[in-house]
Amino acid sequence: MIFERADINDLVSLVELRIDYLIEDYGEISELQINQISEKLPDYYLRHLNKDFFAYVCREENKIVSCCFLYVTEKPSNPAFINGKTGTVLNVYTKPEYRKKGIAGNLIKLLIFDAEKMGLDFIELKATDAGYNLYKSIGFEDATSKYHNMKILLDNKG
Repeated sequence: MIFERADINDLVSLVELRIDYLIEDYGEISELQINQISEKLPDYYLRHLNKDFFAYVCREENKIVSCCFLYVTEKPSNPAFINGKTGTVLNVYTKPEYRKKGIAGNLIKLLIFDAEKMGLDFIELKATDAGYNLYKSIGFEDATSKYHNMKILLDNKG
């Protein structure tokens, strides 16, 4: 098995793995939504891959069987992130037949190694129950904050 950073030649596989992840994460996604997402992803990857978005993949016999994404954000420095650069882990996904073999853990370790070289202050993620113990074993800790996690949905479907 080969663990490495994806490049532009992996575009089709990255789209497929993202869709597989979303279907598993959301449970049910309409065919229309799958088509819309599949249409938008290649352009996103072309504009961001290996700039502020990094995809880590595991290959077996030239087939990608697992991936995880790192989205890097740069903000004005403050005491919590002196360098101003932080990372968010997204889309940790392994094809079902390759699970429980340590693949996701190895990808996350590669991601962390790269994040340190990039000078990120920290990496954050939202863990599912299934992934929680893996992340804890690698060194992630539960985050506490005096702030509330909030969002507003915008109507911009056009």
